Amino acid sequence: MQIVHSNAELAEAVANARAQGKRIGFVPTMGALHDGHLSLVRIAQEQAEFTVVSIFVNPLQFGAGEDFEKYPRTLESDAEKLKTVGADLVYAPSAREIYADESGVIDQSVKQSAGAAGQGFEGAIRPGHFDGMLTVVARLFDLVKPDVAVFGAKDAQQLFLVRQLAERDYPSLAIVKAPIVREPSGLAMSSRNRYLSASEHQTAQSLSRSLRAGEAASRVAGASASSVLAAAQQVMAEVPEAKLDYLALVDQSTFAPVAEDFAGHALLLIAARIGTTRLLDNQEIVIEQPTTSLLGARE
Repeated sequence: MQIVHSNAELAEAVANARAQGKRIGFVPTMGALHDGHLSLVRIAQEQAEFTVVSIFVNPLQFGAGEDFEKYPRTLESDAEKLKTVGADLVYAPSAREIYADESGVIDQSVKQSAGAAGQGFEGAIRPGHFDGMLTVVARLFDLVKPDVAVFGAKDAQQLFLVRQLAERDYPSLAIVKAPIVREPSGLAMSSRNRYLSASEHQTAQSLSRSLRAGEAASRVAGASASSVLAAAQQVMAEVPEAKLDYLALVDQSTFAPVAEDFAGHALLLIAARIGTTRLLDNQEIVIEQPTTSLLGARE
């Protein structure tokens, strides 16, 4: 496995792989890797013969008072983990490599807009976050020039917006969704889980319990958006230590909140703060179209 820090080294390595007829798979990360990240690498390896993993803590997607400075930077241990799964190339650039223009001046202006789909949920709580995320993702796509890029399902709104970006500006790039990897307790793996104390770790498990309760409610005959949300909210109400930012049910195809009579594939989203640590999770659910008899009973 090769580790490079410059754009020139990256371009040379990717060109050599392409010269050998290899497809390029790409996994963008901010480091502090865990088994969830490694699962993305394995999926990229199934899709391509040469896998690039980037490790870059992007300042543009952190707002005032967020954890940019304390975000873990663990390149050495990250590289060891990536060796175990056979990644081909680690690209660990400086901000200068990512954001410098042709004259060498660092330009960290935001160049992408998440639009309406990026204004709610995470976008409302972290203004500008998705614009900064999309700006660095587009820059990485331009540098790596992958055939396929893998993103985790845990950051559902991010994945939705990246897919929009790719459809618009990188139509030949395949975006692959990787399933959420969970701890045995059900807690979604996250680089931020390391900040949780033992008691906070217990509290954090309420997020996945809430989602499971919502999913179970969706399978009940006559289920509706409100019954799914009510089941999930009941779980969170029993854990006041978890400070809920939002719990919402959105249409997977638009990321807009669903109407009460919605039927189809939806995402149940949750975000909460446990102590000083903010966690996200989500669950795919299906609400069946009510039968004629049920519709009649509701009238």
